[in-house]
Amino acid sequence: MSENPFKVLNTDGPVQEVQANDVKGGLTERIEEILKSDRLVLFMKGNADFPQCGFSANSVAILKHLNQPFKTFDILQDNDIRQGLKEYSNWPTFPQLYFNGKLLGGNDIITEMFEEGELQEVLK
Repeated sequence: MSENPFKVLNTDGPVQEVQANDVKGGLTERIEEILKSDRLVLFMKGNADFPQCGFSANSVAILKHLNQPFKTFDILQDNDIRQGLKEYSNWPTFPQLYFNGKLLGGNDIITEMFEEGELQEVLK
């Protein structure tokens, strides 16, 4: 059996989803409102129950494995946020994980931090 390249863990954890129509205002204000909605926010393709890419699925699984409450935002439902967040964060890909309003990184960085125990320390 081949190894899963995304290293998805099979666990459940506390997750809430922010909907595109839940946030109002200009683009920067909308992004900041989403970031303020929780200390841990994952902008991803799909949602925690139905990720639309392996990278998003892996990031969700890591956060669930760590039993961290977090919110998700499905960038496929709002193209303005999807494009605007790339400029806001100066990060071109998704998923993007934010902690206390600051970008931690994408799936590769989240996975590396998790494997080294650094993510667990940051999220304490």
